[in-house]
Amino acid sequence: MDSYWHLLAWGAEGWGDEFAWGLLMTLQVSVVAYIVAIIFGSLGAAGKLSRHRHFRLLAELYTTVVRSLPELLVILLLYFSVASGAERLLKSMGLVDSGFQFSPFWAAIVALAFVSGAFMTEVLRSAYLAVPPGQIEAAVSIGMRPRKILTRVVLPQMMRHAVPGMGNLWLSITKESAIISVLGSFSELLYTGYRAAAGTKQYIFFYGLTALLFLLITLVSVLIISRIEKQLNRGHR
Repeated sequence: MDSYWHLLAWGAEGWGDEFAWGLLMTLQVSVVAYIVAIIFGSLGAAGKLSRHRHFRLLAELYTTVVRSLPELLVILLLYFSVASGAERLLKSMGLVDSGFQFSPFWAAIVALAFVSGAFMTEVLRSAYLAVPPGQIEAAVSIGMRPRKILTRVVLPQMMRHAVPGMGNLWLSITKESAIISVLGSFSELLYTGYRAAAGTKQYIFFYGLTALLFLLITLVSVLIISRIEKQLNRGHR
């Protein structure tokens, strides 16, 4: 047991600080990617619900393509092809200097959020469709402005239907955050566990510790999500 505590020592002699940083990096990546995914999902849902045919087609293309390809493949394509192409375009147009490069962290975040945003699109679209249209029509008939209809009628009921799906996507993103380790030197939780296990040959201990930390994130997240669901479902069976 003492040897295991020694392996988790803080500083150069152990991996305690590395795991703390890896856990923080995983949470940071997950939170930022989740927020950006909500933005992508909101735009995608608005496109699918739009009266304009071109917006609907574009949103349909986005969700169909992203959901049909492996997530790792989409992230690699976005990171190494789209980001690199955008850098070359900006340099050729003279908008940036020759040494410009997108932040690897933000490029990875956007790539991860772009993938999750396709699933978020369907969650938000279905939640919107679950709102009784008669209530929206009633709000319009009494002269409520569109912004008030959105904030007082649509969003409160949307969120009651959307939170379970959004919660599942959050749990998915916390695990998918490990994918960004293939894009560069991102020492998130899984990559830290891999380095520690490979460096010490204590595979069971460090992979088990990594699994426990991911389980801890999930358990805390489930408790928070369940509290939010209970709050939103007050007055409903």
